[in-house]
Amino acid sequence: MRLGTKSSDGFICTLNRKNDSIGGQFLAEMATMTEMIDAKVMLGDSTVTTQKTFDPKRVEDYFQKIGSSLKEWSVQGVSTSNDEGLGRTFSKFETTIGSYLLSGHVSVQFHVLLYYKPVQRVIECQKELSDIINITKDGQQQMSDRGDQVVLEKLREMGYKDFDHQKLFEVFYEDDEFREKVYAEIQKDSGEDFQKLLEKKTRLFGELDSLLVETYQTVPVLIDDARLVTGEEGCLCTFDVEFVKNNSKQGLFDPRKIPERIKEDICQKLDEFENILKS
Repeated sequence: MRLGTKSSDGFICTLNRKNDSIGGQFLAEMATMTEMIDAKVMLGDSTVTTQKTFDPKRVEDYFQKIGSSLKEWSVQGVSTSNDEGLGRTFSKFETTIGSYLLSGHVSVQFHVLLYYKPVQRVIECQKELSDIINITKDGQQQMSDRGDQVVLEKLREMGYKDFDHQKLFEVFYEDDEFREKVYAEIQKDSGEDFQKLLEKKTRLFGELDSLLVETYQTVPVLIDDARLVTGEEGCLCTFDVEFVKNNSKQGLFDPRKIPERIKEDICQKLDEFENILKS
């Protein structure tokens, strides 16, 4: 049973009020932890601008603090993810109270934006790459044309005269020895200077990658699981109570059957969590 779900039961209503209070306290803390600051960054066109960002390490440290303060809870620790520019920092924890399981989840979801560091070397790398691309443009076309010729010559040597594109694909990508011969022929024809330029271009792209800097953007609002899944920015703080029978968790149960001692312990655990947030 997810706390916050509407119910006419008095105990569940009590838990819902505690859950709302925890959510408000958590949101206030996250507003502080994700407070935006200005950072100087460089765009792809070498323009230096100011970008808003926050420090996700503060969130990680705060979640670590929560986990280390939870006594008699099983804590999964703090995890982070970054999938195509959508980042998330989260932690899960649970505690068994009699035949009931109280579990919690805190999370902050944010977008990760890439820029360059505002350093002169970025402009220098871009200029060097532009020069190399201009120099090698004709050479790469010649390499491509020569590559096509070499492939055809090698295929004829192997006895292939009439073949379609699918057959060419199969031969080229399934025959390692044939592929290596073709690459060797193409590289030999390209010349030493041309190869050095291509190698330098690869190094420059790698150096540019090392000069990238990430910025992080989120908003201090509470979201639910559905909005988390759809990639919205914000914070999540949820609690669930489940009945455990024969090692099987049941989200649907009659709260009237919960012993009073267990109810008190559940309330105490939630109060304990809120006090940790406040400390």
